[in-house]
Amino acid sequence: MKPEAVNTITPDQLRIGLYIHLDLGWMDHPFTFSNFKIRNEGQIAQIKALGLKQLRYDPLRSDCEPAESLPAPSPTPAVVQNDVQPPPVTDDIIADAPEEDFETRRLEELRKAVHECEHKFAQAANTIMRIEREIHITPPKSMAEAHALVDSMVESLLTESDVVLHAMNDRRGMTEQYSHSLNVTVLAMILAKSLDMSEEEVRHLSMGALFHDIGKSQIPDRITRKTDPLTKSELALIHEHCLFGAKFAENFKLAPRVGQIILQHHECIDGSGYPGKLKGEEIDRLSRIVAIVNTYDNLCNPLDITAAMTPYEALANMFSRQRAKLDPSILKLLIKSMGVYPPGSIVRLSSGDHGMVISVNPSKPLRPCVMLHLPNVPRKTPMLIDLGEEASLSITQCLRPNQLPKEALEYLSPGKRISYYFDKEPPKVGQ
Repeated sequence: MKPEAVNTITPDQLRIGLYIHLDLGWMDHPFTFSNFKIRNEGQIAQIKALGLKQLRYDPLRSDCEPAESLPAPSPTPAVVQNDVQPPPVTDDIIADAPEEDFETRRLEELRKAVHECEHKFAQAANTIMRIEREIHITPPKSMAEAHALVDSMVESLLTESDVVLHAMNDRRGMTEQYSHSLNVTVLAMILAKSLDMSEEEVRHLSMGALFHDIGKSQIPDRITRKTDPLTKSELALIHEHCLFGAKFAENFKLAPRVGQIILQHHECIDGSGYPGKLKGEEIDRLSRIVAIVNTYDNLCNPLDITAAMTPYEALANMFSRQRAKLDPSILKLLIKSMGVYPPGSIVRLSSGDHGMVISVNPSKPLRPCVMLHLPNVPRKTPMLIDLGEEASLSITQCLRPNQLPKEALEYLSPGKRISYYFDKEPPKVGQ
Protein backbone atom coordinates (compact mmCIF):
# COMPACT_ATOMS: atom_id res chain seq x y z
CA MET A 1 0.00 0.00 0.00
CA LYS A 2 1.40 3.37 -0.97
CA PRO A 3 2.04 5.85 1.85
CA GLU A 4 -0.43 8.71 2.08
CA ALA A 5 0.74 12.17 1.05
CA VAL A 6 -0.28 13.92 4.26
CA ASN A 7 0.47 17.60 4.95
CA THR A 8 -0.07 19.76 8.01
CA ILE A 9 -2.44 22.74 8.16
CA THR A 10 -3.92 24.99 10.83
CA PRO A 11 -7.65 25.06 11.67
CA ASP A 12 -8.14 28.43 9.94
CA GLN A 13 -7.18 26.75 6.63
CA LEU A 14 -10.05 24.26 6.75
CA ARG A 15 -12.40 24.16 3.75
CA ILE A 16 -15.27 21.97 2.61
CA GLY A 17 -13.79 19.16 0.50
CA LEU A 18 -10.54 18.68 2.44
CA TYR A 19 -9.80 15.13 3.58
CA ILE A 20 -8.45 15.52 7.10
CA HIS A 21 -6.87 13.37 9.83
CA LEU A 22 -7.72 14.01 13.47
CA ASP A 23 -4.93 12.65 15.66
CA LEU A 24 -7.33 12.02 18.52
CA GLY A 25 -8.94 9.00 20.12
CA TRP A 26 -12.37 8.00 18.82
CA MET A 27 -14.04 9.20 22.04
CA ASP A 28 -12.27 12.57 21.91
CA HIS A 29 -14.22 13.97 18.97
CA PRO A 30 -17.86 13.79 17.78
CA PHE A 31 -17.22 12.31 14.33
CA THR A 32 -17.73 8.76 13.08
CA PHE A 33 -14.13 8.50 11.86
CA SER A 34 -10.87 10.20 12.73
CA ASN A 35 -10.16 10.49 8.99
CA PHE A 36 -12.85 11.92 6.71
CA LYS A 37 -13.72 14.49 4.04
CA ILE A 38 -15.28 17.72 5.34
CA ARG A 39 -18.85 18.05 4.06
CA ASN A 40 -20.20 21.28 5.57
CA GLU A 41 -19.42 24.42 7.58
CA GLY A 42 -20.82 22.82 10.70
CA GLN A 43 -18.08 20.19 10.67
CA ILE A 44 -15.46 22.94 10.30
CA ALA A 45 -16.91 24.70 13.34
CA GLN A 46 -16.77 21.46 15.33
CA ILE A 47 -13.16 20.79 14.34
CA LYS A 48 -12.13 24.30 15.38
CA ALA A 49 -13.88 23.80 18.71
CA LEU A 50 -11.56 20.85 19.43
CA GLY A 51 -8.76 23.36 20.09
CA LEU A 52 -6.16 21.73 17.87
CA LYS A 53 -3.24 23.94 16.85
CA GLN A 54 -2.67 21.94 13.69
CA LEU A 55 -4.01 18.89 11.90
CA ARG A 56 -3.15 16.78 8.91
CA TYR A 57 -4.86 16.66 5.53
CA ASP A 58 -4.43 14.38 2.51
CA PRO A 59 -4.13 16.35 -0.76
CA LEU A 60 -4.62 13.21 -2.87
CA ARG A 61 -8.04 12.55 -1.34
CA SER A 62 -9.14 16.18 -1.09
CA ASP A 63 -11.34 18.06 -3.56
CA CYS A 64 -9.57 21.40 -3.05
CA GLU A 65 -6.53 23.16 -1.62
CA PRO A 66 -6.51 24.50 1.96
CA ALA A 67 -7.47 28.13 2.50
CA GLU A 68 -4.72 30.71 2.84
CA SER A 69 -3.34 30.83 6.35
CA LEU A 70 -4.29 33.97 8.30
CA PRO A 71 -1.30 36.31 8.91
CA ALA A 72 0.29 36.29 12.35
CA PRO A 73 -0.98 39.10 14.65
CA SER A 74 1.06 42.31 14.87
CA PRO A 75 3.47 42.38 17.85
CA THR A 76 2.38 45.96 18.65
CA PRO A 77 -1.37 45.90 18.36
CA ALA A 78 -3.06 49.19 17.72
CA VAL A 79 -6.53 50.15 18.80
CA VAL A 80 -8.66 49.97 15.70
CA GLN A 81 -12.37 50.58 15.91
CA ASN A 82 -13.16 48.92 12.58
CA ASP A 83 -11.51 45.53 13.15
CA VAL A 84 -12.93 42.87 10.84
CA GLN A 85 -15.15 40.64 12.92
CA PRO A 86 -15.58 36.93 12.25
CA PRO A 87 -18.72 36.08 10.30
CA PRO A 88 -21.77 35.58 12.49
CA VAL A 89 -23.05 32.08 13.18
CA THR A 90 -26.08 31.99 10.91
CA ASP A 91 -29.11 29.71 11.01
CA ASP A 92 -27.78 27.96 7.89
CA ILE A 93 -24.54 27.05 9.64
CA ILE A 94 -26.43 25.87 12.72
CA ALA A 95 -28.67 23.73 10.50
CA ASP A 96 -25.64 22.27 8.74
CA ALA A 97 -23.80 21.47 11.95
CA PRO A 98 -24.67 18.04 13.28
CA GLU A 99 -25.54 17.98 16.94
CA GLU A 100 -22.70 16.60 19.03
CA ASP A 101 -24.67 13.46 19.76
CA PHE A 102 -26.04 12.97 16.22
CA GLU A 103 -23.55 10.23 15.37
CA THR A 104 -24.17 8.58 18.73
CA ARG A 105 -27.93 8.56 18.20
CA ARG A 106 -27.56 7.20 14.67
CA LEU A 107 -25.27 4.45 15.95
CA GLU A 108 -27.76 3.60 18.69
CA GLU A 109 -30.54 3.24 16.11
CA LEU A 110 -28.43 0.82 14.06
CA ARG A 111 -27.48 -1.22 17.13
CA LYS A 112 -31.10 -1.31 18.27
CA ALA A 113 -32.21 -2.58 14.86
CA VAL A 114 -29.59 -5.34 14.95
CA HIS A 115 -30.56 -6.42 18.47
CA GLU A 116 -34.27 -6.49 17.60
CA CYS A 117 -33.58 -8.61 14.54
CA GLU A 118 -31.39 -10.99 16.57
CA HIS A 119 -34.24 -11.43 19.03
CA LYS A 120 -36.71 -12.28 16.26
CA PHE A 121 -34.17 -14.61 14.67
CA ALA A 122 -33.69 -16.42 18.00
CA GLN A 123 -37.44 -16.90 18.38
CA ALA A 124 -37.79 -18.26 14.84
CA ALA A 125 -34.73 -20.50 15.24
CA ASN A 126 -36.04 -21.99 18.47
CA THR A 127 -39.43 -22.61 16.87
CA ILE A 128 -37.91 -24.38 13.86
CA MET A 129 -35.72 -26.58 16.05
CA ARG A 130 -38.76 -27.56 18.11
CA ILE A 131 -40.90 -28.23 15.02
CA GLU A 132 -38.33 -30.45 13.32
CA ARG A 133 -37.66 -32.40 16.53
CA GLU A 134 -41.33 -32.99 17.33
CA ILE A 135 -43.13 -33.04 13.96
CA HIS A 136 -43.40 -36.84 13.96
CA ILE A 137 -44.18 -37.01 17.71
CA THR A 138 -46.90 -34.36 18.06
CA PRO A 139 -47.91 -33.58 14.46
CA PRO A 140 -50.91 -31.28 15.08
CA LYS A 141 -49.03 -29.12 17.60
CA SER A 142 -45.92 -28.87 15.43
CA MET A 143 -47.89 -28.04 12.29
CA ALA A 144 -49.82 -25.34 14.16
CA GLU A 145 -46.49 -23.84 15.25
CA ALA A 146 -45.23 -23.93 11.66
CA HIS A 147 -48.30 -22.11 10.36
CA ALA A 148 -48.05 -19.52 13.16
CA LEU A 149 -44.37 -18.90 12.39
CA VAL A 150 -44.99 -18.50 8.67
CA ASP A 151 -48.01 -16.24 9.29
CA SER A 152 -45.92 -13.99 11.52
CA MET A 153 -43.02 -13.79 9.05
CA VAL A 154 -45.31 -13.14 6.08
CA GLU A 155 -47.13 -10.37 7.94
CA SER A 156 -43.82 -8.70 8.83
CA LEU A 157 -42.62 -9.01 5.24
CA LEU A 158 -45.73 -7.64 3.56
CA THR A 159 -46.65 -4.84 5.98
CA GLU A 160 -43.26 -3.10 5.79
CA SER A 161 -42.51 -1.04 2.70
CA ASP A 162 -38.77 -1.62 3.14
CA VAL A 163 -37.09 -4.63 4.74
CA VAL A 164 -33.42 -5.24 5.51
CA LEU A 165 -31.65 -8.59 5.28
CA HIS A 166 -29.35 -9.19 8.28
CA ALA A 167 -26.50 -11.64 8.80
CA MET A 168 -27.08 -13.17 12.22
CA ASN A 169 -24.50 -14.19 14.79
CA ASP A 170 -26.12 -17.39 16.03
CA ARG A 171 -25.08 -17.97 19.63
CA ARG A 172 -27.51 -20.84 20.14
CA GLY A 173 -25.56 -23.54 18.34
CA MET A 174 -28.14 -24.28 15.67
CA THR A 175 -27.11 -27.30 13.64
CA GLU A 176 -26.79 -26.87 9.90
CA GLN A 177 -30.11 -28.71 9.46
CA TYR A 178 -32.20 -26.11 11.31
CA SER A 179 -30.13 -23.16 10.17
CA HIS A 180 -30.52 -24.27 6.55
CA SER A 181 -34.31 -24.47 6.80
CA LEU A 182 -34.52 -20.96 8.23
CA ASN A 183 -32.04 -19.48 5.75
CA VAL A 184 -33.86 -20.92 2.75
CA THR A 185 -37.18 -19.62 4.08
CA VAL A 186 -35.85 -16.11 4.76
CA LEU A 187 -34.06 -15.77 1.41
CA ALA A 188 -37.06 -17.11 -0.50
CA MET A 189 -39.28 -14.54 1.21
CA ILE A 190 -36.88 -11.71 0.34
CA LEU A 191 -37.17 -12.69 -3.33
CA ALA A 192 -40.95 -12.98 -3.01
CA LYS A 193 -41.16 -9.38 -1.82
CA SER A 194 -39.07 -8.21 -4.77
CA LEU A 195 -41.36 -10.14 -7.12
CA ASP A 196 -44.46 -8.50 -5.58
CA MET A 197 -46.19 -11.84 -5.05
CA SER A 198 -49.68 -12.26 -3.66
CA GLU A 199 -50.02 -13.05 0.03
CA GLU A 200 -51.20 -16.59 -0.76
CA GLU A 201 -48.17 -17.25 -2.95
CA VAL A 202 -45.81 -15.94 -0.27
CA ARG A 203 -47.41 -18.25 2.30
CA HIS A 204 -47.11 -21.27 0.01
CA LEU A 205 -43.51 -20.37 -0.82
CA SER A 206 -42.60 -19.90 2.84
CA MET A 207 -44.17 -23.16 3.97
CA GLY A 208 -42.56 -25.07 1.10
CA ALA A 209 -39.16 -23.53 1.89
CA LEU A 210 -39.51 -24.33 5.59
CA PHE A 211 -40.23 -28.01 4.91
CA HIS A 212 -38.26 -28.47 1.67
CA ASP A 213 -35.88 -31.00 3.28
CA ILE A 214 -38.37 -32.67 5.62
CA GLY A 215 -38.02 -35.88 3.59
CA LYS A 216 -34.47 -36.27 4.88
CA SER A 217 -35.93 -37.17 8.28
CA GLN A 218 -36.73 -40.56 6.70
CA ILE A 219 -33.06 -41.15 5.80
CA PRO A 220 -30.41 -42.23 8.36
CA ASP A 221 -28.20 -39.46 9.74
CA ARG A 222 -25.09 -41.41 8.79
CA ILE A 223 -26.04 -40.68 5.17
CA THR A 224 -27.57 -37.20 5.38
CA ARG A 225 -24.68 -35.90 7.51
CA LYS A 226 -21.90 -37.71 5.68
CA THR A 227 -19.12 -35.38 4.52
CA ASP A 228 -17.20 -37.96 2.46
CA PRO A 229 -18.39 -38.73 -1.10
CA LEU A 230 -21.65 -40.72 -1.15
CA THR A 231 -21.82 -44.16 -2.68
CA LYS A 232 -24.11 -44.72 -5.64
CA SER A 233 -26.77 -46.34 -3.46
CA GLU A 234 -26.50 -43.60 -0.82
CA LEU A 235 -26.89 -40.92 -3.48
CA ALA A 236 -29.97 -42.68 -4.86
CA LEU A 237 -31.48 -42.72 -1.37
CA ILE A 238 -30.72 -39.01 -0.87
CA HIS A 239 -32.56 -38.29 -4.13
CA GLU A 240 -35.62 -39.97 -2.62
CA HIS A 241 -35.99 -37.25 0.01
CA CYS A 242 -38.00 -35.11 -2.41
CA LEU A 243 -40.55 -37.92 -2.81
CA PHE A 244 -40.59 -38.59 0.93
CA GLY A 245 -41.19 -34.89 1.54
CA ALA A 246 -44.03 -34.70 -0.98
CA LYS A 247 -45.69 -37.64 0.77
CA PHE A 248 -45.30 -35.79 4.07
CA ALA A 249 -47.05 -32.74 2.59
CA GLU A 250 -49.89 -34.93 1.37
CA ASN A 251 -50.29 -36.68 4.72
CA PHE A 252 -50.35 -33.37 6.59
CA LYS A 253 -52.82 -31.90 4.10
CA LEU A 254 -50.58 -29.03 3.10
CA ALA A 255 -51.61 -26.98 0.07
CA PRO A 256 -50.85 -28.80 -3.22
CA ARG A 257 -48.44 -26.07 -4.25
CA VAL A 258 -46.47 -26.51 -1.02
CA GLY A 259 -46.09 -30.20 -1.81
CA GLN A 260 -44.99 -29.28 -5.32
CA ILE A 261 -42.21 -27.06 -3.96
CA ILE A 262 -40.97 -29.86 -1.71
CA LEU A 263 -41.06 -32.31 -4.62
CA GLN A 264 -39.37 -30.04 -7.18
CA HIS A 265 -36.75 -28.08 -5.23
CA HIS A 266 -33.90 -30.11 -6.79
CA GLU A 267 -35.14 -29.83 -10.37
CA CYS A 268 -32.97 -27.82 -12.81
CA ILE A 269 -34.21 -25.86 -15.80
CA ASP A 270 -31.84 -27.78 -18.12
CA GLY A 271 -33.43 -31.10 -17.11
CA SER A 272 -30.44 -32.35 -15.11
CA GLY A 273 -32.18 -32.26 -11.74
CA TYR A 274 -34.25 -34.79 -9.81
CA PRO A 275 -36.57 -36.57 -9.21
CA GLY A 276 -38.50 -35.81 -12.42
CA LYS A 277 -35.84 -34.42 -14.82
CA LEU A 278 -38.21 -31.50 -15.45
CA LYS A 279 -37.19 -28.56 -17.64
CA GLY A 280 -37.87 -24.83 -17.71
CA GLU A 281 -41.51 -23.90 -17.23
CA GLU A 282 -42.36 -27.48 -16.26
CA ILE A 283 -40.97 -26.50 -12.87
CA ASP A 284 -43.25 -24.31 -10.74
CA ARG A 285 -41.91 -20.77 -10.27
CA LEU A 286 -41.99 -21.14 -6.48
CA SER A 287 -39.94 -24.33 -6.78
CA ARG A 288 -37.40 -22.49 -8.94
CA ILE A 289 -37.04 -19.84 -6.25
CA VAL A 290 -36.41 -22.42 -3.53
CA ALA A 291 -33.98 -24.28 -5.81
CA ILE A 292 -31.86 -21.13 -6.18
CA VAL A 293 -31.74 -20.09 -2.52
CA ASN A 294 -31.19 -23.74 -1.52
CA THR A 295 -28.16 -23.85 -3.84
CA TYR A 296 -26.81 -20.58 -2.44
CA ASP A 297 -27.08 -21.67 1.18
CA ASN A 298 -25.54 -25.08 0.47
CA LEU A 299 -22.50 -23.33 -1.03
CA CYS A 300 -22.13 -20.98 1.96
CA ASN A 301 -22.98 -23.58 4.62
CA PRO A 302 -22.01 -27.07 3.38
CA LEU A 303 -21.84 -30.11 5.64
CA ASP A 304 -18.06 -29.96 5.34
CA ILE A 305 -17.53 -26.43 6.59
CA THR A 306 -13.94 -26.39 5.29
CA ALA A 307 -15.44 -26.28 1.78
CA ALA A 308 -17.61 -23.25 2.55
CA MET A 309 -17.63 -20.35 0.10
CA THR A 310 -18.00 -16.74 1.11
CA PRO A 311 -21.35 -15.18 0.11
CA TYR A 312 -19.53 -13.28 -2.64
CA GLU A 313 -17.91 -16.49 -3.95
CA ALA A 314 -21.20 -18.39 -3.80
CA LEU A 315 -23.03 -15.86 -5.98
CA ALA A 316 -20.12 -15.75 -8.42
CA ASN A 317 -20.07 -19.56 -8.61
CA MET A 318 -23.81 -19.75 -9.27
CA PHE A 319 -23.60 -17.14 -12.01
CA SER A 320 -20.51 -18.49 -13.76
CA ARG A 321 -20.82 -22.25 -13.29
CA GLN A 322 -24.45 -23.11 -12.57
CA ARG A 323 -26.33 -20.58 -14.67
CA ALA A 324 -27.63 -23.24 -17.07
CA LYS A 325 -29.32 -25.08 -14.21
CA LEU A 326 -30.99 -22.12 -12.52
CA ASP A 327 -33.77 -19.77 -13.57
CA PRO A 328 -31.78 -16.79 -14.96
CA SER A 329 -34.26 -14.08 -13.98
CA ILE A 330 -34.53 -15.34 -10.40
CA LEU A 331 -30.75 -15.76 -10.14
CA LYS A 332 -30.24 -12.16 -11.28
CA LEU A 333 -32.83 -11.04 -8.74
CA LEU A 334 -31.00 -12.89 -5.96
CA ILE A 335 -27.72 -11.22 -6.91
CA LYS A 336 -29.43 -7.82 -7.09
CA SER A 337 -31.17 -8.32 -3.73
CA MET A 338 -28.08 -9.58 -1.90
CA GLY A 339 -25.81 -6.95 -3.42
CA VAL A 340 -22.23 -7.30 -4.59
CA TYR A 341 -21.21 -7.82 -0.96
CA PRO A 342 -23.97 -9.90 0.71
CA PRO A 343 -24.52 -9.91 4.48
CA GLY A 344 -21.80 -11.95 6.14
CA SER A 345 -19.10 -10.75 3.73
CA ILE A 346 -15.72 -9.67 5.12
CA VAL A 347 -14.61 -6.46 3.41
CA ARG A 348 -11.97 -3.75 3.25
CA LEU A 349 -13.18 -0.15 3.06
CA SER A 350 -11.72 2.80 1.20
CA SER A 351 -10.53 4.09 4.59
CA GLY A 352 -8.32 0.99 4.90
CA ASP A 353 -10.41 -0.41 7.78
CA HIS A 354 -11.70 -3.98 7.80
CA GLY A 355 -15.32 -4.83 8.47
CA MET A 356 -18.13 -7.31 8.08
CA VAL A 357 -21.33 -6.58 6.15
CA ILE A 358 -24.13 -7.14 8.63
CA SER A 359 -27.16 -6.06 6.62
CA VAL A 360 -28.35 -4.92 3.22
CA ASN A 361 -31.54 -3.30 2.00
CA PRO A 362 -32.50 -5.12 -1.24
CA SER A 363 -33.66 -1.79 -2.68
CA LYS A 364 -30.18 -0.28 -1.99
CA PRO A 365 -27.86 -3.27 -2.40
CA LEU A 366 -24.67 -1.32 -3.13
CA ARG A 367 -24.67 0.58 0.19
CA PRO A 368 -24.88 -2.01 3.00
CA CYS A 369 -24.40 -1.60 6.74
CA VAL A 370 -20.94 -2.65 7.95
CA MET A 371 -19.52 -3.48 11.38
CA LEU A 372 -15.99 -2.06 11.55
CA HIS A 373 -12.88 -3.29 13.29
CA LEU A 374 -11.61 -0.24 15.16
CA PRO A 375 -9.06 -1.26 17.83
CA ASN A 376 -9.97 1.62 20.15
CA VAL A 377 -13.70 0.82 20.08
CA PRO A 378 -14.87 -1.91 22.52
CA ARG A 379 -16.09 -5.13 20.88
CA LYS A 380 -19.29 -5.04 22.95
CA THR A 381 -20.30 -1.75 21.32
CA PRO A 382 -18.79 -1.93 17.82
CA MET A 383 -18.94 0.84 15.27
CA LEU A 384 -21.70 0.23 12.72
CA ILE A 385 -21.60 2.25 9.51
CA ASP A 386 -24.52 2.66 7.11
CA LEU A 387 -22.76 3.24 3.79
CA GLY A 388 -26.01 4.69 2.47
CA GLU A 389 -25.33 7.69 4.71
CA GLU A 390 -21.53 7.77 4.43
CA ALA A 391 -20.97 8.89 0.86
CA SER A 392 -17.22 9.32 1.38
CA LEU A 393 -16.78 5.62 2.19
CA SER A 394 -17.02 2.59 -0.06
CA ILE A 395 -16.08 -1.09 -0.11
CA THR A 396 -12.95 -1.76 -2.13
CA GLN A 397 -12.41 -5.50 -1.65
CA CYS A 398 -14.09 -8.67 -0.42
CA LEU A 399 -11.88 -10.95 1.69
CA ARG A 400 -11.91 -14.46 3.07
CA PRO A 401 -11.75 -14.56 6.89
CA ASN A 402 -8.25 -16.08 6.81
CA GLN A 403 -7.01 -12.97 4.96
CA LEU A 404 -7.78 -10.75 7.97
CA PRO A 405 -5.12 -9.72 10.47
CA LYS A 406 -5.44 -11.74 13.67
CA GLU A 407 -6.80 -8.80 15.68
CA ALA A 408 -9.47 -8.00 13.09
CA LEU A 409 -10.49 -11.67 12.83
CA GLU A 410 -10.93 -11.95 16.60
CA TYR A 411 -12.83 -8.66 16.75
CA LEU A 412 -15.24 -9.33 13.88
CA SER A 413 -15.47 -13.05 14.82
CA PRO A 414 -17.31 -14.22 11.70
CA GLY A 415 -19.20 -17.44 12.42
CA LYS A 416 -18.37 -20.69 10.71
CA ARG A 417 -21.91 -20.66 9.36
CA ILE A 418 -23.93 -17.72 8.08
CA SER A 419 -27.53 -17.29 9.19
CA TYR A 420 -30.02 -14.75 7.86
CA TYR A 421 -33.13 -12.96 9.03
CA PHE A 422 -35.02 -9.87 7.90
CA ASP A 423 -36.57 -6.92 9.67
CA LYS A 424 -37.94 -3.48 8.87
CA GLU A 425 -35.64 -0.68 7.73
CA PRO A 426 -34.41 1.18 10.86
CA PRO A 427 -35.68 4.77 11.14
CA LYS A 428 -33.40 7.62 10.17
CA VAL A 429 -32.24 9.81 13.03
CA GLY A 430 -34.48 12.84 13.30
CA GLN A 431 -37.45 11.14 11.65
